[in-house]
Amino acid sequence: MEISENPFSLPKKLHIENISEVWYKGHFNIYFTNSLIVTIPNVILVVFLSSIAGFAFSKMKFIGRDILFYMFILGFTIPVQAIIISLFYDFQNYGLINKLSGLILAETGIGLPFGIFLMRSFFMNLPNEIYDAAKIDGCSNFRAFYSIFLPLAKPAVLSLVVFQTIWSWNEFLLALLLIQSEKLRTIPLGLMFLKGGRYTLNYSQIAAGITVVSLPLIIVYLIFQRTFIEGITAGAVKG
Repeated sequence: MEISENPFSLPKKLHIENISEVWYKGHFNIYFTNSLIVTIPNVILVVFLSSIAGFAFSKMKFIGRDILFYMFILGFTIPVQAIIISLFYDFQNYGLINKLSGLILAETGIGLPFGIFLMRSFFMNLPNEIYDAAKIDGCSNFRAFYSIFLPLAKPAVLSLVVFQTIWSWNEFLLALLLIQSEKLRTIPLGLMFLKGGRYTLNYSQIAAGITVVSLPLIIVYLIFQRTFIEGITAGAVKG
């Protein structure tokens, strides 16, 4: 095998058939679909809820605003590994084990602290005069958010889309904890169980599986590359 002889060299010949074999015989077509079912709703929920919460925490004034915001930010300080046991028992009590909907809910809850922090930081850099003018013109808070601030926040929104897509697509620990059925495995779980043999590793199939996992993320990044860079640099220079 070429990889054993020289692991750092390029292959002499591309074997596209390995991808086809992994896709069908390795059930990556099922795992890929499951990952799409989890990732797309998760990204939509995190972006939508984070955008509304970020706008409220940055522009609206209400009792306990700062305290509530810092409670969300505490999610940064608590690693998933610290809550994994209690999370499992809670989801078991609510009948969400071995369901893709349970995995979506868990990933959404864990992704919200970063999303809220990112969107609030972006909205904080927008002038308050815009919000005041919208209120004088008779806009409700939701109308001001949807019609004025959300279009202005396009770079931050697309940056959050990229961040959350990459995290949700590659998420392994929650999927390993909450998904027990082979038919409901996401693509990172499928890659873990891709061995090629009982006592040996089929490196060509593993490499093909890694290609299938990585390719969608590369495509997403290339599509949103420009706005992604604009979003992560927004507010870096002021004045």
